[in-house]
Amino acid sequence: MTPIEMHGVQLIGHGGIEKLEYRSDLPVPTPGPEEVQIRVTAAGINNTDINTRIGWYSKAVTADTETGGAEGFDNVDNDDASWSGMPLTFPRIQGADVCGYITAVGANVDPARIGERVLVQALQPVRDGEPFTCITFGSECDGGFAQFTVARSEFTHAINCDWTDAELASVPCAYSTAENMLHRASVGAERVLISGASGGVGSAAVQLCKRRGAHVIAISSAAKADDVRALGADQVIDRNADLVSCLGAMSVDVVIDLVAGPQWPSFLEVLRRGGRYATAGAIAGPITELDVRTLYLKDLSLFGSTYQADEVFPDLVSYIERGEIQPTLSATYPLKDIARAQEDFLAKKHTGKLVLLPPEAAQ
Repeated sequence: MTPIEMHGVQLIGHGGIEKLEYRSDLPVPTPGPEEVQIRVTAAGINNTDINTRIGWYSKAVTADTETGGAEGFDNVDNDDASWSGMPLTFPRIQGADVCGYITAVGANVDPARIGERVLVQALQPVRDGEPFTCITFGSECDGGFAQFTVARSEFTHAINCDWTDAELASVPCAYSTAENMLHRASVGAERVLISGASGGVGSAAVQLCKRRGAHVIAISSAAKADDVRALGADQVIDRNADLVSCLGAMSVDVVIDLVAGPQWPSFLEVLRRGGRYATAGAIAGPITELDVRTLYLKDLSLFGSTYQADEVFPDLVSYIERGEIQPTLSATYPLKDIARAQEDFLAKKHTGKLVLLPPEAAQ
């Protein structure tokens, strides 16, 4: 029998790590008519968790995420401090990455789903909203940093594979973000440059580009170069290198960028004429310089990538089940150690994903 209370972490406001409160008396959520209840067995950590906690999405913030990652920012405007630009509702259980098992279903969901091992789609389209509107699991609704959560059945995907729950929890946000950028930029068997290649999204992008037959040039710290090569990168460039000197102008077809910051203008310089640039992050800083002449004289295409096409997440599930990609799990932590896990995440000494493990729920 499902308990009535659970362990979980509540975000009580924008700010530092102290805004995360671990509790053992949270009510277990019950599924609505179109929802399923999930016993969470693993939940990954993502940049979006940090960004949301510190209010980095607010236009008042112009620094990189690491600057305020532990302590937050003093100049956050709460009215636009979520990724969607709408005020966040507190308290909020974060956690976009969920692997677990369905324990109950709503009135309009087939009871045969009970017992399925599942992944929750992290970016979920709003079906009756404006085009390109979506929510992030763990932002506009409660997510996976707890023993139980609820999610719409439509966005809760059964999965059958030999990966561990922790390995599967490395997938939903990072891999779907990466795959969506490749989908948006129509990446094929061509030369692709990936920034932040040792992080969760970057390491996923390396594998997913190789799956598409691309020649992958990865940007990473020297300390993680071997890890990135092991994921399939054909060439690794130090993140402090001069890209134009290393690669040459007009030398790549696509840039997959998660970093932005001071290096951003060089991404457009190394793109060939007619090249494509896609971004889903700006951890090195969101404010950059653009010489518009470079954009139009080279006929470049720039893609922002958040909203995900319906096929992106089901495709990922199929890649896993067919053994076409591998997990990038770096370490696991008990859920109660979320502060230490986020501190380690911000230190960026790992390759791949960090995952939280909730305590086993009493039955």
